[in-house]
Amino acid sequence: MSTLQHEIKLLIISALELEDVTPDDIDADAPLFGEGLGLDSIDALELGVALKKKYQIKLEASDPATKEHFRSVATLAQFVAQQREAQA
Repeated sequence: MSTLQHEIKLLIISALELEDVTPDDIDADAPLFGEGLGLDSIDALELGVALKKKYQIKLEASDPATKEHFRSVATLAQFVAQQREAQA
């Protein structure tokens, strides 16, 4: 597992106060919403704010690609890495 994926798992757990979840419980390729981790739209907003604060990334709720970025931990890590490269 990449360091960035692990960081994002920890961020999800702390930002959403998932007390009974460890990073190992979150499959990097499993869906974050619905049948996977079971997050909802409020969780998406909270997670988006946490990601913006931690990684200084730009997220546009109206952008259709944003939904795809939030599909799994792996896609979020890929998006954050791309944003970091673009800012460098």
